[in-house]
Amino acid sequence: MTTGPMTMNDSVSMPARPADIPSVDRLLNLPALQPLLDQYGRAPATATLRRLLDTLRARAVAGELTRQALAEPALVQALAARLAREHQPRLRAVFNLTGTVLHTNLGRALLPDSAVQAVMRAMTAPANLEFDLATGGRGDRDDLIGDLLCTLTGAEAATVVNNNAAAVLLMLNTLATRREVVVSRGELVEIGGAFRIPDIMQRAGARLVEIGTTNRTHPHDYANAVGARTALLMKVHCSNYEITGFTRSVDVAEVVRIAQPHGIPVVVDLGSGTLCDLTRWGLPRETTVRETIEAGADLVTFSGDKLLGGPQAGMIVGRADLIAKIKRNPLKRALRVGKLTLAALEPVLQCYRDPDTLAQALPTLRLLTRQSGEIAALAERLLLPVQAALGEAWQVAAVPMVSQIGSGALPGGQLQSHGLVIGPREQEKRSGRRLQQLEAALRALPRPVIGRVAEQALWLDLRCLEATDEAAFAAQWPAVAEALRR
Repeated sequence: MTTGPMTMNDSVSMPARPADIPSVDRLLNLPALQPLLDQYGRAPATATLRRLLDTLRARAVAGELTRQALAEPALVQALAARLAREHQPRLRAVFNLTGTVLHTNLGRALLPDSAVQAVMRAMTAPANLEFDLATGGRGDRDDLIGDLLCTLTGAEAATVVNNNAAAVLLMLNTLATRREVVVSRGELVEIGGAFRIPDIMQRAGARLVEIGTTNRTHPHDYANAVGARTALLMKVHCSNYEITGFTRSVDVAEVVRIAQPHGIPVVVDLGSGTLCDLTRWGLPRETTVRETIEAGADLVTFSGDKLLGGPQAGMIVGRADLIAKIKRNPLKRALRVGKLTLAALEPVLQCYRDPDTLAQALPTLRLLTRQSGEIAALAERLLLPVQAALGEAWQVAAVPMVSQIGSGALPGGQLQSHGLVIGPREQEKRSGRRLQQLEAALRALPRPVIGRVAEQALWLDLRCLEATDEAAFAAQWPAVAEALRR
């Protein structure tokens, strides 16, 4: 039997040998490679090129490499793709379509533009972080936001640390080391990351005294627990769960009345903490920091990046003498915040000085108060382009959904929303695998899209997709379809 002459297509599809792989020096001299060297730097690009050639060499040894893959355009393209992947930031912007507004894994609260600009100024110029401009002497970084916090909460003094867990730890370590702290069993919460009140109390050096039962605690439980070793009576806001039914709890004012004759401070961990009455915007009722201070609490701790809508931080507000003790604790320096956090926090707090504009000025509140009809219209606009990109193999529907606030804030609160539900048109054994492929394709986009899989479909809640991002979101769907076809 005879065969015809070898064609060009036959040649490029033939297996390549390790000896066919060009040298690093030869490739570095290619004119087509120079833009990559200029963009990424010669040393990083060379290191990546060596790793690429090592990968190709292993494929050649296994008989899996073709000559076509060694053509100069193919090598340049492969190097460019690998360099882009390796130099992509690890911390990236994503579309949060999970239905959870304050999503802990996705960074919680978004900052207003005024806070972003303040952070940029703090990053690019020296600032009076601990310098008193009035006297020319050393200043206190807490003074940058202390007056604002006191104005907004009614507290005598305030200090700021890295997060609310740090605030609770510092407060307990300062005021209750080797002494007792009384807490209701119904308030011994565990929040994300396995942070438990009993554990943090142990680390702080305090002894926990549990009172009452999981569902019912009475005033006499607090009164009977007070003794010579009692340092604090503590209330913990159950911000990430609810107990309903046959329940009883003791409010802050009543705990204060029990504590005052004994001179024992009452401290309250409000968790997510809010500075305003959320019912003004149709949101569920939540006790404010000011109301807790007015009820007689000596100290209140709360987060900066939850309902407050600011950067990650933990606030401690209350009596001036207790705050002064806390600030003298050596742990305060270890847990303090830097200039970027303070730069972001001040503009966020300033937003609260004008309640009439707060819902527009603060992104968190703006997202929480978006009208269901507005989100439904967005879902209808996106339905056709998403369906057109995915093709007939997938079914896309615009449907009502229910969002949640998230990050342990108002666990019973539900927000009426709308979004897209995407699933294989024909349910089959491979449907689960196809949904995983779709979810992975969305995560691999230049700006990843994060949704949730439920009921054999991918749910994309559009509450957190604002009009400014609509076009960018829609433009990515052809790339999703291309990824699914590979």
